[in-house]
Amino acid sequence: MSGSFYCGVDIGASATKLVLLAADGQVLARALSHSGVDYRGTARKCLDQARELAGVAGEPDGTVATGYGRSNVDFAAATRTEIHCHGAGCYHQARQAVSIIDIGGQDNKVIHLDDAGKRIEFKMNRKCAAGTGAFIEEIALRLNLDVGELDGLADSTNEPVRLGSFCTVFAKTEILSHLRSGAPVAGIVRGAFVSVVDRIIEMDPLDGVVMATGGVVAHNPVIVEILQARLGRDVIVPEAPQFTGALGAALTARKLASA
Repeated sequence: MSGSFYCGVDIGASATKLVLLAADGQVLARALSHSGVDYRGTARKCLDQARELAGVAGEPDGTVATGYGRSNVDFAAATRTEIHCHGAGCYHQARQAVSIIDIGGQDNKVIHLDDAGKRIEFKMNRKCAAGTGAFIEEIALRLNLDVGELDGLADSTNEPVRLGSFCTVFAKTEILSHLRSGAPVAGIVRGAFVSVVDRIIEMDPLDGVVMATGGVVAHNPVIVEILQARLGRDVIVPEAPQFTGALGAALTARKLASA
């Protein structure tokens, strides 16, 4: 393929996501990798993978980096906040006023956009891992399960075991207590998923149209089902929900290049 292309990189604490975008806005390729400790090297590896998938060569005509490690992307011409990029990526797909929930590895975000895609308000939870991907990983570890097994277990029951703890550390202790009392593992997992939804709803009432994004959403659709049941209405899950930040960064790179 020939012609201009643009790049967005979202370096999170757990995973790095990269999107290549054509001049017309078409997504050419996506790449994902564990962030590890060498953010610069991981970003470059994702770029190489995406270029190979897209069949393009050379450097992008513009790159914007976002996320926890955005300052480490040596081929990025600019950086933007996660709030900006997630908003841009979601509005590109929603094209309406929307409340965005992003469940990340280390934090949760709620972003409100108006009909024009302008940010009205946002909230972030950075104080505690409860309700994040790290919380879910800790639950899997405590239950001696692979993270990939959790969604199927949660989907196998409608009877969650209540987890009352707000703290990840206390929740692990509570899980051990439930196991000793003979509570079913599937119910404990579903209870953990309900806890994730509870933490999000406590952050914001989530009026209007809601869109859910992030790696937790991508790998655990049961969490979206629980959220929909709690809200009493459908929740939009965009294509490739883990890549909305990287998509927004790529769209920003294209906009900057044309300015």
